[in-house]
Amino acid sequence: MTRYVLFAALGIVALAAPFQLYPILLMTILCFVVFASSFNLLLGYAGLLCFGHAMFFGTAAYIAGWLLKNTAISIELAFIVSALAMALLGYLVGLVSARRGGIQFAMITFAIAQFIYFLLLRAPFTGGEDGMQGIPRSALFGFIDVSSSFSLYYLILAVTVLAVAAVYRIVHSPFGEVLRAIRDNEARVDSLGFNPVQFKILAITLSAGLAGLAGAMKATVFQIATLHDVSWHVSGTIIFMTLLGGLGTLTGPVVGAAVVVVLHDYLAHFGEWALIIQGTVFLAVILFLRKGIVGEARALFRRVVKA
Repeated sequence: MTRYVLFAALGIVALAAPFQLYPILLMTILCFVVFASSFNLLLGYAGLLCFGHAMFFGTAAYIAGWLLKNTAISIELAFIVSALAMALLGYLVGLVSARRGGIQFAMITFAIAQFIYFLLLRAPFTGGEDGMQGIPRSALFGFIDVSSSFSLYYLILAVTVLAVAAVYRIVHSPFGEVLRAIRDNEARVDSLGFNPVQFKILAITLSAGLAGLAGAMKATVFQIATLHDVSWHVSGTIIFMTLLGGLGTLTGPVVGAAVVVVLHDYLAHFGEWALIIQGTVFLAVILFLRKGIVGEARALFRRVVKA
């Protein structure tokens, strides 16, 4: 009962938030919530550290931007097509990298991400270093106007809720149980008759699709797609978000994304000092909150209950 009351309260807060806070900031948080959740599915539940996760995020932004600028496609179809395209890319990446683990997997994904970065840099439709600008916000379902940031917020909120619910369903399914088993002891899973490689490929595919959805949403929020979205800096940021919130928890990426985005916004006027402050926060998390904010909060709650 308490859980449903909490969800209801969070829903009311989310619906009322754009009346009090800047909608662009709120939508940025929501986009990175989906992005961090996709990365958490890969690392937190499958144990696969992807150093190039931004390739799905940034490439989807370009795909969504091109579709919205050059076709009459509605905004939700642009989201779906971008997510499916990144799921396909994730499947191809999985075919190449899923047979490796640990640092080998991480470096393979990093190498592929760098290749895609330079491919997008040279592609004629991306705008190169200037990026793809002036991305329109087409009507939802072809007739619902979401051109204003206020109305777009509720679309982004709805998509985020559906994406997080999908992650919840995935990790609480038999497939999710196998992923956790692969993370903990891949050799034992293999001995039980499962094919770990196939499960890892599917996990990469699902994670890439969700990351692509996040990238498509961000392209419509800012109405621009740039090479920064594909860069290793963004891949590093999403790792930071996930670890800060709590690896292997559903609410961890939500908290981590919110904290980091708000921190970026608040520290923007500090210039280069912002990076030093963020690094200090990251170091403090590693030293004192090894399970992340949500993980440590859960551990503290259990200790209090037992006491």
